[in-house]
Amino acid sequence: MNPDKFIRFSNTLLPENRPDVFTFPFYYTPHPWAIQASVQLQNYLEQQQDFKHNFGLDDGAEGLVIGKMFGVLVCEHPSGEIGFLAGFSGKLANSNHHQLFVPPVYDVLDDQGFFRKEEVLVNDLTLEIEQLEQSDQLARLKADLHEYHTEMEHVLNQLKSQIKSNKQKRAEIRQVFQGKEDQFQDVMAQLSQLSVVEQLGLKRLKEQIKNGAISFEKSIDNHVSRVNQLKLKRGEMSADIQRRIFNEYVFLNARGEEKSLMDIFGAFGLERPPAGAGECAAPKLLHYAYRHDLKPICMAEFWWGAPPLSEIRKHRDYYPSCRGKCEPILGHMLQGLEVEENPLLKSSSDPNELDMVYEDEDLVVVNKPAEFLSVPGKTIQDCVQKRLEQRYPDLSPLLVHRLDMSTSGILLAAKHMESHKFLQRQFITRTVEKRYVALLEGVVKQTSGRIELPLRVDLDDRPRQLVCYEHGKPAKTRFERIAVESGRTRVYFYPETGRTHQLRVHAAHTLGLSQPIVGDDLYGTKSNRLHLHAEMLTFVHPRTREVMTFQIDAPF
Repeated sequence: MNPDKFIRFSNTLLPENRPDVFTFPFYYTPHPWAIQASVQLQNYLEQQQDFKHNFGLDDGAEGLVIGKMFGVLVCEHPSGEIGFLAGFSGKLANSNHHQLFVPPVYDVLDDQGFFRKEEVLVNDLTLEIEQLEQSDQLARLKADLHEYHTEMEHVLNQLKSQIKSNKQKRAEIRQVFQGKEDQFQDVMAQLSQLSVVEQLGLKRLKEQIKNGAISFEKSIDNHVSRVNQLKLKRGEMSADIQRRIFNEYVFLNARGEEKSLMDIFGAFGLERPPAGAGECAAPKLLHYAYRHDLKPICMAEFWWGAPPLSEIRKHRDYYPSCRGKCEPILGHMLQGLEVEENPLLKSSSDPNELDMVYEDEDLVVVNKPAEFLSVPGKTIQDCVQKRLEQRYPDLSPLLVHRLDMSTSGILLAAKHMESHKFLQRQFITRTVEKRYVALLEGVVKQTSGRIELPLRVDLDDRPRQLVCYEHGKPAKTRFERIAVESGRTRVYFYPETGRTHQLRVHAAHTLGLSQPIVGDDLYGTKSNRLHLHAEMLTFVHPRTREVMTFQIDAPF
């Protein structure tokens, strides 16, 4: 098959040093070849007239603002020529097909496909359900039932009131005949009989009211039952369509092996893939390359346009593939390719010895290096906690708090449980004073302030965090600008809560400081390290009750 989407480099002079192995897509620095391909694609996006899509870059553009992730895959043509493929995630300008870009693995928007045809049936069911739920007949039945209950409640209350009045009169009669033995027994028997008759009448009225409502309720139940039957039918149809769609998404790998989305995610114990799986740029690019005998060399993905409100995305910046949707798919598709080693499987920092700032019989203060875990991870065991256990084999040292792997600075540990409880209580009640120093990529105009952006994990791309006002946990940070240094800003952060990646998100998000921390490989641009350092910590000593303050200047 002719690879009509294969794009020749506009500048045939490629940088030297062809990649030895393919890009590890979940943590990478773009190779110069991938950067050159990206620049060529970005030039096209700036000048193209092939489609209209509001990326949020032009103030006068029409339509909903939707930024988009694009990808490039540098390949070798069977002829030996080097070029690249271009792709995008999801849809672009409400279409799956554009002249420059690779097509989807399966096109759900194809008018001749089963999805479009059965979508009409599902939509017809939805319309019928809405008509039944909003019908005048149902509204009248409910109104009639409500009116009936109102009227019967009035009748019932009148009878209860009459019974109450009669009861009072009978009590008065009893008082009159009290002491008249010759008449008292007969009067009491008559009064008791009247009471029984009244209670039977009340019971019959309640039964009549209940029976009278049954006809209304039966008509309503029949109506609702029809709606529920249609909803069940629609749900079954939608689930069946979704399963068939997932089975239509069949992905090749470098060995020529095929697997559907259902098979790929089924191997991970999931009954069905997450929504949108298979629609990201990387799987589209690799699948097209394999189908057309193009050899993948390296790849990169970049964001184009305004950022979404929940995520941190910067125009033109490079980003890794998402883990929730793409990791299982690419795990299959990369088989047969020689791929870079996963750098996340090993610590990039391996200190010979921990920097022990202070220790006594109750606690330890450590200066944790950047890119070193506080506690064991899923794949990396070496960490501060393990090092402390080795250093104090006769004790049970416990970290009182944690720092992100990429963050350096002061870390506090207790040598025994009593010390740990006392120190940890101070963190829980937020009586501990913490100060971080960070270097941000751009200039922050505010001299000080407070950021409140609730956070939750991105379920499709752990451990990345999202700003979410609906499900996020409160996250609050005070900041203070210290200096502007060659176009970058040094700030103090005073976290009032301790959410995952809180300072990194609050720095980078457009509703925060809108300036990522230098070296932030998740929310900014990868560098030699994350320029975030836990500089100062103040707490009360568990034994002496002395207020202790430790400060370690940032190494950047």
